[in-house]
Amino acid sequence: MIKKLLVANRGEIAVRIIRACRELGIKTVAVYSRADKDALHVRLADESVCIGEAPARESYLKTERILCATIASGADAVHPGFGFLSENPKFANLCRKCNITFVGPDGDVIESMGDKSQARNTVAAAGVPVVPGTSEPVFDAEFGKQLADAFGYPVIIKASAGGGGKGMRIVRDQGDFIHLFETASTEAKNAFGDDSMYIEKYIEHARHIEFQILADNYGNVVHLGERDCSVQRRHQKMVEESPSVALDLRLRREMGEVAVRAARAAGYRNAGTIEFILDQNKNYYFIEMNTRIQVEHGVTELVTGLDLVKEQIRIASGERLSFSQEDIAIRGHAIECRINAECPERGFMPSPGKVLGLHLPGGNGVRIDTALTAGYTMPAMYDSLAAKVMTLGKDRGEAIAKMRGVLSEMVIDGIETNRQFQLELLSEADFVAGEIDTGFVEEFLKRRMEQEEETDGQEV
Repeated sequence: MIKKLLVANRGEIAVRIIRACRELGIKTVAVYSRADKDALHVRLADESVCIGEAPARESYLKTERILCATIASGADAVHPGFGFLSENPKFANLCRKCNITFVGPDGDVIESMGDKSQARNTVAAAGVPVVPGTSEPVFDAEFGKQLADAFGYPVIIKASAGGGGKGMRIVRDQGDFIHLFETASTEAKNAFGDDSMYIEKYIEHARHIEFQILADNYGNVVHLGERDCSVQRRHQKMVEESPSVALDLRLRREMGEVAVRAARAAGYRNAGTIEFILDQNKNYYFIEMNTRIQVEHGVTELVTGLDLVKEQIRIASGERLSFSQEDIAIRGHAIECRINAECPERGFMPSPGKVLGLHLPGGNGVRIDTALTAGYTMPAMYDSLAAKVMTLGKDRGEAIAKMRGVLSEMVIDGIETNRQFQLELLSEADFVAGEIDTGFVEEFLKRRMEQEEETDGQEV
């Protein structure tokens, strides 16, 4: 078993990992930028090391500083969390060269599955259905347009090395292709240092369904059911739930088996996620694999009773999975709302600042993952995620009711958040009925704007 683990991350995921290590009896080392010197993860860890100035490129993305901190502290393992270096194959390989256990898959797997074109080709060869699209990276806008014209519009342009909605554009008219391709390419270059793109047929009114995978070093691979992540804005997830109301038992079993097949084809180890889109006719297509723990992993933990971070650490320590596919049971329904420090009324503009007051509700079936404390100042240079609010109910209706209660009671003073906006989403008739797709939030915003304009006109 790992004895001392360095957490190469910050915020709520760093806190989450530290708490899991504490339960396993593993010592922890936190790394922090100067902006995070008073952060909760720094206070909870057994040791802490400052790795640089506030900008991530001067701290959390500095591979050599994190490796030096690991070696100097005597840590024998690194957990990258999500974001930052979590899907950086060079970092994973360097850890192993330094005899440091990397809690995640091998670097070559991260590289092959992180390249969306290569990932498509890998799983397609194993018989996994993929969306019609390019099998090789595209660098030239004119050539890309010829391919898009052949696929038929709408198409979606994606960064091969992308994630989190960056380097991604939907093209509905061929006249817009060149401009949007160049915009997405530039954004990808700035965000990932890689401007290779690929193009897929865009499937309208689709659901975003992902399957959680666990794989050990001995060929055992299981899935832990699905999460429905269709409620998203500009490809950024806002609400996630498990299980999905769109899947019946037969389809869940089939998609789960396909997800396991995709993980085996990739030679995958540790925790990962196979992501699909599901069209209105219940046809599903692989879109990508995330080679790390997901932000929304907590909803899977709630319905399965498993601790995914502990399982990650056990797998990285060389242990076999202690359960088989037949042992996995989904009980109840879980929902997660991402509470971000942002102002929906001002175009979701980030709202960093000092937390003056904080009330986080509890109760049966309520879980809140956060690094916020009263008096803490959320820095402006990092992600705006403030808290992940999760509820578990005996069914979806109860989970929604609990979530409304928690969000109504929750108080975060000093910064603006999307809490009220999330409450409104959960009260929408289509959401309550489970009639959602990836365009749900944009349609809600459109209706909201039309209602406001109508009200303003009446007042005049």
